[in-house]
Amino acid sequence: MKYALSFLAVIALVVIAWLGSQIPGFQYIFGVFFPYVAIMLFVGGFVYRIVQWAKTPVPFSIQTTCGQGKSLDFIKHNKLEAPHTTTQVVARMALEILTFRSLFRNTHAEMHDGPKITYESSKWLWLFAIVFHYSFLLIVLRHMRFFLEPVPVLISALDWIDGFYSIGNPTWYITDAGIVAGVAFLFARRIYNSKVRYISLLNDYFPLVLLFAIAISGILMRYFLRTDVDITAIKQLAVGIVTLQPTIQVELGAIFYIHLFLVCVLAAYFPWSKLMHMGGVFMSPTRNMKNNSREVRHINPWNPRILPHSYAGYEDEFREYMVEAGLPVEKELPPKKDEE
Repeated sequence: MKYALSFLAVIALVVIAWLGSQIPGFQYIFGVFFPYVAIMLFVGGFVYRIVQWAKTPVPFSIQTTCGQGKSLDFIKHNKLEAPHTTTQVVARMALEILTFRSLFRNTHAEMHDGPKITYESSKWLWLFAIVFHYSFLLIVLRHMRFFLEPVPVLISALDWIDGFYSIGNPTWYITDAGIVAGVAFLFARRIYNSKVRYISLLNDYFPLVLLFAIAISGILMRYFLRTDVDITAIKQLAVGIVTLQPTIQVELGAIFYIHLFLVCVLAAYFPWSKLMHMGGVFMSPTRNMKNNSREVRHINPWNPRILPHSYAGYEDEFREYMVEAGLPVEKELPPKKDEE
């Protein structure tokens, strides 16, 4: 039911964009107004979430380690698994972000006769996650050629590398197949893996279906419905949006408005969804903290400032009451004047 609702929601978005492209005057709303709204929601929401995470106190030193921390000189220190310096933390974060290092250790549990449970290596999730994320990144970078004039050499080089195999006409991009394969695997995993399906929610399925629809609409527009779109007019619109001078002079085709509207929905939805792990990974205390609790005291920022109060000071303050209660004291009460 949860993934069926995701498909229905995306289909509804496609229908809305298609109807909007057919109504005179609505092309400007779908081609200009919605992109600006999506950009503002994306940037504003992204900054808001990062600021909120940055303001959240970290009460404990909770870095995740799975290696030997820095100790005595003759004990070998695992610098990546238990980083002790800022440089080591940066190296660990770089490997985590660029290669999904912790996901590479992914295991799956299987029940055998006995009953006996085993944990075995499972690299498929890591592989398809890498394929999906890098395909998505390269597609976003390739699309920068629509917004920049002249097109930077780096963007042109990425475009050439992506279409290196020159399959078909127009050339099929490797990342187009990669993103479809990656999304399909991640979605199928949530369906066929009973443990993952049990914990999956609607907001786990919806982004995958939305990304799949964006990829399919883009593929249709580039390879199968090229005659329905005007690439020159699309670039003119994209550059106009960036320079705050958007214009729509010709018919751009329904498939373009569907693709653009789905991208706008994704951008607006991004900061408020689980996709925000793109920024959240940098703010994770389990990853960005040093494993130096043996040397540096981690102070909970939530605690109020409490001045030290020694036992001697405590006894001086409450000695009379302690004597009356029969509690032992280190110093006797001074004699009263009448006793003198």
